[in-house]
Amino acid sequence: MSTSAIAKRYARALVGIGAERKLVDQFGKELAQVRQAFASEAFLRLILESPTFPLAKKSAILADLVETLKLSEGMRAFLGLLLEKDRLSFLEQITETYRELADDMAGVQRARVISAAELDADQQKAIRECLEKQTGKTIELTVDVDPELIGGIQVEIGGRLFDACLKTQLKRIEDTLKKG
Repeated sequence: MSTSAIAKRYARALVGIGAERKLVDQFGKELAQVRQAFASEAFLRLILESPTFPLAKKSAILADLVETLKLSEGMRAFLGLLLEKDRLSFLEQITETYRELADDMAGVQRARVISAAELDADQQKAIRECLEKQTGKTIELTVDVDPELIGGIQVEIGGRLFDACLKTQLKRIEDTLKKG
């Protein structure tokens, strides 16, 4: 089974349970907390993912983590299942897939805008409204600034990149001139 298939299976199951219990948002936040803990404490992740470390000790460490982060009973059970099935190494992919599935269920799509200069609130609103009109979904916008674009913007949404920056246009002109 491929990594993405494993992540989808577990994420889909957790979204289903979250939807039944009306805890989709809470589970998403809790997954992000655990993912952050693993990212900031590499030793913790290594111990919990180690095939040679005893399961009983890993369970006790995971229980302490759940207690420290004040996670719900549902998340405790989910993480326990991941530990038991030796799937904690897929936590990052499960978290990403979960977020995508939860967003889809809520009619939300995430978009990243990269602009050459700061965008004011009106510009961000106009971009958001345009994307919402095109997708029919509520758009969660992340805006970053990259002065190297020279001018214009790039928009990443749904795995696609729409590039309307001056840097790319100049590169295309350069390539055309080199060919001619």
